Amino acid sequence: MNRLKVTETFVSIQGEADAVGWPTLFIRLTGCPLRCVYCDTQYAFHGGDWQQVEALVEAARGSGVRHVCVTGGEPLAQKACLELLRALCDAGFLVSLETSGAMDVAPVDPRVSRVVDLKSPGSGESARNRLENLALLTPRDQLKIVVCSRTDYEWARDLLRNPVPGTDLSGSQVLLSPSWGQVEPRDLAEWILADRLDVRLQLQLHKVLWGDQPGR
Repeated sequence: MNRLKVTETFVSIQGEADAVGWPTLFIRLTGCPLRCVYCDTQYAFHGGDWQQVEALVEAARGSGVRHVCVTGGEPLAQKACLELLRALCDAGFLVSLETSGAMDVAPVDPRVSRVVDLKSPGSGESARNRLENLALLTPRDQLKIVVCSRTDYEWARDLLRNPVPGTDLSGSQVLLSPSWGQVEPRDLAEWILADRLDVRLQLQLHKVLWGDQPGR
């Protein structure tokens, strides 16, 4: 089987997206082609250890939890990530993938819940967004946007109200998350309510519990 460069594996509480609150095994792959200004996992850009796909599946079997999240870095930057996702699904796990909006999500196993992080202007990487991904999202997937400012919020609001031609986001879960330390959660909540925007406000539960501690 193929191998992947892995920064860390750990069991924690899922802090984001549809599986929030569930005990989850996180498999954090190494490397990312983006450099978002608010990135909280820069330690995953370099280093890591090579591990076989089957060894990671065995780690999942021994973790004692049903949920597995493959994250990064940018996990899809490693081609063998697709094999890992498929193998985890075959082993019976409930699998999610945290990926940027810059990578093609079409080849991902359809059993995987894809959490696509569309980059706002405040991230510094919005030009890297692959907008074709929006038409591929299904009700089991989630579109996540981290909001760094009121300007970012208005950008997200306008994108959702006037989506890319050929894109229907009405059946998708859209998550707006305040950038930690940049936007107050209450402010984002007020903006969403004022506009009656059909989105879910998302706080990073793991940061509420443990702050920026790696591996939590």
